[in-house]
Amino acid sequence: MNHPVASGKPAILTVDDDPGVSRAVARDLRRRYGEKYRIIRAESGESALDAMKQMKLRGDPVAAILADYRMPSMSGIEFLEKAMDLYPVARRVLLTAYADTDAAIEAINVIDLDHYLLKPWDPPEEKLYPVVDALLEAWASSDQHPAEETKVVGHRWAPRSSEVREFLARNQLSYRWYMSDEPEGGRLLDAAGEDGRRLPVVICSDGECLVEPSDTELGRHLGLRTDPSENFYDLVVVGGGPAGLGAAVYGASEGLRTALIERTATGGQAGQSSRIENYLGFPDGVSGAQLAERARRQATRFGAELITTRDVVALEVNGSARTVRFADGDTLDAHTVILATGVSYRRHPAPGVDDLTGRGVYYGSAVTEAARCTDQDVYIVGGANSAGQAAVYLSRGARSVTIVVRAQSLEESMSYYLVQQIDRNPRIRVRPCTEVIGVEGEGHLEKIRLRSNATGDEETVDAGFLFLFIGAAPRTEWLEGVVARDENGFVVSGPDLVVDGKPPSGWPLDRLPHHLETSVPGIFAAGDVRSESAKRVASAVGEGAMAVMLVHRYIGQP
Repeated sequence: MNHPVASGKPAILTVDDDPGVSRAVARDLRRRYGEKYRIIRAESGESALDAMKQMKLRGDPVAAILADYRMPSMSGIEFLEKAMDLYPVARRVLLTAYADTDAAIEAINVIDLDHYLLKPWDPPEEKLYPVVDALLEAWASSDQHPAEETKVVGHRWAPRSSEVREFLARNQLSYRWYMSDEPEGGRLLDAAGEDGRRLPVVICSDGECLVEPSDTELGRHLGLRTDPSENFYDLVVVGGGPAGLGAAVYGASEGLRTALIERTATGGQAGQSSRIENYLGFPDGVSGAQLAERARRQATRFGAELITTRDVVALEVNGSARTVRFADGDTLDAHTVILATGVSYRRHPAPGVDDLTGRGVYYGSAVTEAARCTDQDVYIVGGANSAGQAAVYLSRGARSVTIVVRAQSLEESMSYYLVQQIDRNPRIRVRPCTEVIGVEGEGHLEKIRLRSNATGDEETVDAGFLFLFIGAAPRTEWLEGVVARDENGFVVSGPDLVVDGKPPSGWPLDRLPHHLETSVPGIFAAGDVRSESAKRVASAVGEGAMAVMLVHRYIGQP
């Protein structure tokens, strides 16, 4: 294939295993679009994906992808599905023979195909160019593709620098990272008029510099939607994890005016998972980021508004309206609300952890920090699936990965398939009946103190990275006095509210609460935030969908 070279031009990529057809497609495209676009051709899906990964790392934009349907080892549909994860906004075209039109039509739903073209397309002036013209126009007018050449200058061990990188990565925003104490980082700081005392500095593609920006500032400058377009909705979903995304997809697809509010990035804790292998329909596994991005695209395609970097701090009942109040004082009203805020990792109480968080100690974040763990000794605390998935992922580059768990074995809390993978991995070891009792370091993590709960022995080990995946706190203090919660803060719903056939105190309706309905009519709970829920991705998605069905029932007959 012709290797892509860095350029300011967006690319049009064509993939066909027939060399003659590949050259013909590239020739026709170059003739029409060569002045404004780079035309890149490949003769297999694998080589095209390799090229796209290189372009993604450089931040090079891809406007359109044309792929042949029948290719050995990887079909056009399979290739476009993988390409969609790298460049979700690039327009997708399938080249197909007349006999394969049924497959092409099916692909419109499977991979969100934009168009299919029958071969041959002669003359291109009539059968090729009008289609590509329309797709390129749609791509150019889209406000979803990330700002190119966003630069982040920060310090390796500064917590806020780490948080900004994670925020950008989880929101699929392209950026390049520069160390403040390296020559190129210093040159960028000089150009921005900064001396490096206030970090990170984010340099947007339009040249504007953001110094120590908040997530909201980043979102607004880099194209995320941070404000709702209306004042009243049929449904407001609070939380953008699997349950919230499931509710947004089903709510919008069934005609409800739907807004999803997420304070950081869609995906929740599942979105930070390096690999989910037991989710229905993905036999080869799928990363949490990929699953979240596909769900986000699906929700917006149906018309849901996804509003990020807004923190909901209160929930109010105002007559028939349900009102969410943001941290800045703004409010948003709706007929119904679905609480899908999930859970957060519990803070670790060991001395030194708070001081070194973001400086070698991280809650989750394994995917974002993985590159820095190469040839390092890494420790992970936690025995649930998220910890196991992180261990397997980090073991690809780390010198060693140690899982520290207080239980006698991983089998008590981790899925069997993950336990088997860990047992077979020579780079991973498990230390059962052990806990972290302290961390130390000058400016960043250097040592971890461990204690065996079986013998009482203590040990200090050298380590540069510690990832914490401990417990689950619902963080529902903002719902105090509004909806019923259990002793651990999880939201109580449905039959759990009913005692001796009677509704909860203050329930104003003749009927009993619906299955996922809280102690306030029209407010529902779905996913991990709900008391007694199964803490699994698939069940959270299912509850999000079920909650929408109950929303329809409530709106039809409160």
